[in-house]
Amino acid sequence: MSLSLVHSRALLGLEARPVCVEVHLANGLPSFTLVGLAETEVKEARERVRSAIQNTGLEFPANKRITVNLAPADLPKDSGRFDLPIALGILAASGQLDARKLAGYEFAGELSLGGDLRPVRGALAMSLALAHLANDGAMPRDKPGMPARQPKLVLPEGSAQEAALVPDAEIYRAHHLLDVVRQFLPGDTPPEVLDGWTRIAPIPRREQADYPDLADVKGQAAARRALEIAAAGGHSVLMMGAPGSGKSMLAQRFAGLLPAMTTEEALESAAVASLGGRFALENWAVRPTCAPHHTASAVALVGGGSPPRPGEISLAHRGVLFLDELPEFPRAALEALREPLESGTITISRAAQRAEFPARFQLVAAMNPCPCGYLGSSLRACRCSPDQVSRYQGKLSGPLLDRIDLHVEVGALAADELVNTPPGEASASIRGRVVQARERAIARQGSTNQALEGQAIDAQCQLDDAAAKFLNTAATRLGWSGRSIHRCLKVARTIADLAGAATVQVTHVAEAVQYRRALKAAH
Repeated sequence: MSLSLVHSRALLGLEARPVCVEVHLANGLPSFTLVGLAETEVKEARERVRSAIQNTGLEFPANKRITVNLAPADLPKDSGRFDLPIALGILAASGQLDARKLAGYEFAGELSLGGDLRPVRGALAMSLALAHLANDGAMPRDKPGMPARQPKLVLPEGSAQEAALVPDAEIYRAHHLLDVVRQFLPGDTPPEVLDGWTRIAPIPRREQADYPDLADVKGQAAARRALEIAAAGGHSVLMMGAPGSGKSMLAQRFAGLLPAMTTEEALESAAVASLGGRFALENWAVRPTCAPHHTASAVALVGGGSPPRPGEISLAHRGVLFLDELPEFPRAALEALREPLESGTITISRAAQRAEFPARFQLVAAMNPCPCGYLGSSLRACRCSPDQVSRYQGKLSGPLLDRIDLHVEVGALAADELVNTPPGEASASIRGRVVQARERAIARQGSTNQALEGQAIDAQCQLDDAAAKFLNTAATRLGWSGRSIHRCLKVARTIADLAGAATVQVTHVAEAVQYRRALKAAH
């Protein structure tokens, strides 16, 4: 047989789109042509595949005209993931493998010159794509009325462990090209049982991931309360305080206050991390905390490149994005946060392609109140002029601050307080209250309070007369925008949920108002 078809997948954003690797052998001048909108690293597969086949003792059809087409032709293909399917396609087209046996499988893997298989990015996205197709009923069936057949996925060692996280996925691990070849030899002989070819069992998740404990932070009752509210309602937080007051410690422990990840959330987070090359099995079902340096560019935060790669805000999906020294970030990088804070997604558009990445993260930001950092401190005098303070705080635009729900001041503790203050409440007990508050919100409206929009805000955040009057007065005096009022309402609803109250009362609104005044109070 001079024509063979092998199935694989190409990554476009978080999508893993099907690719058919078509291999044709013909008589003529010997050549090896690869077509189908392949990037440079894919075109280099010609040399890797040739050497891998020869060095494993198999026959490379060097006297044939080899044409490899990666279909569809208009879908960009990158990385070395197509090495394995190209090699299998050549061996099947030359009659060394049974092409019919390859039909129920999809393959991806980079080949070394000696035939060893190396991991590839996005294995979890490939496995998720197959699972979604099976669930949608789009996969082929053996007989009418039978359940859909999900193709088996063959991957290198590290990638296979990652792909096996998807429930019910049938994933096979191979160490070497020969491990794969032995499974698809012509004839009816059963495949050999080899250590190099193994079906991967799903990895059990831990009941509770390990996070730093908030008990390590002494004092800071106001900041701890703000973080509890933020965790319960899915809100964003801005902490402002002097250097060394504990802002970074608080932020690093915030993920430990959030409810345990559901399987769906864990898969979403892991799939994005896999695209960015950051996924590790020990981090399975652990909420990520991404903390980019303040020199990070807008592209580093939101993603970009060709092909598009996820940025820090997508890598923090279902977790925490911690931005320390917030005013020191480039203005373009900060303004790029506006849309994902509202929508939970980021779309990267280029002339040739468009990719969408999830970005449903919780923003925890920290800043000093002034350039020297000691404005309002009781421990050390500030040496900044009012104009310097105004310029420094002015680096944060009003629209960005409008989108941050909670603004809280973090005061520095005196030396004797730091030494003598007992440890604070542990993360586990706070997380218990957070889980209960979230369950109330989801039972009531099907989402966290931060996700409420439009008429749902009016329906779920109803105020009694006294609370409505208080909010109107506060909003008028503080010059709030409509967005600020809505965000205050959602925070007040979360505070009521933490208190177990059915309606939003004056005390809940009053506390919510206090969390939007930190910068104004610093002037």
